[in-house]
Amino acid sequence: MDLGLRDKVCLVTGSTAGIGLAVAQQLRAEGAVVISTGRRAKGPGDLHVVADATVAADAARVVAESEAQFGRIDCLVNNVGGTEIRKLADLTDQDWQASFELNLLSAVRVTRAVVPGMERHGGGAIVNVSSTAGKRPSATMPDYSVMKAALLSYSRLVADLYAGSGIRCNAVTPGPTATDAWIGDGGLADQQGDRAAVLAKVGSGRPLGRLAEPDEIAAVIVFLLSDRASYVTGAAWSADGGTVPIII
Repeated sequence: MDLGLRDKVCLVTGSTAGIGLAVAQQLRAEGAVVISTGRRAKGPGDLHVVADATVAADAARVVAESEAQFGRIDCLVNNVGGTEIRKLADLTDQDWQASFELNLLSAVRVTRAVVPGMERHGGGAIVNVSSTAGKRPSATMPDYSVMKAALLSYSRLVADLYAGSGIRCNAVTPGPTATDAWIGDGGLADQQGDRAAVLAKVGSGRPLGRLAEPDEIAAVIVFLLSDRASYVTGAAWSADGGTVPIII
């Protein structure tokens, strides 16, 4: 199936590992031009820009360097995010602010920098990577849950405001995914006890009985960026193995 992504210029934040890396690789396989970005020195993109999503000036710099190199940005994936296992009562103001910068404001800043160019070139597609925790809050990830819920609201707002400019904006809500964030040393599984036992419990809590693979989440994101999803905007697509049921 031709997704219509050949030669599209696609910026993927947080794309040196995990879901973001899988998205960048799948986009390149579709013939897209990919800009990767993250704090690591190397990335999978045709252009890699080292940047820290929590630094305000970096968002504008990444977009400016991308547009200078390729003339435009057709697609944006806001994938940056992260959390630790914590209790709501233990969170400080600094914890809340750090989560806000990483999980919400990073997407706001990059989107704000990208939209004017998309408007000039007649449109584009944006996908924000939220979480099942944004739909059903996790007691062990309270700040992350709140920020990912806000990202869902922001996605719908962008979709409504810029539809007339040909810009589509959707969100994806993955469940637990087999990335370093969950299965790596010191990751979310280790933070909750015995890694194998935690992962078995988390996997069994999904109707499909396992964690997602990064490629499975990436496939949904790439589809939403593509011409095949040309009538999809303002949506929050679950990719969670059936974790959060549809409310009818």
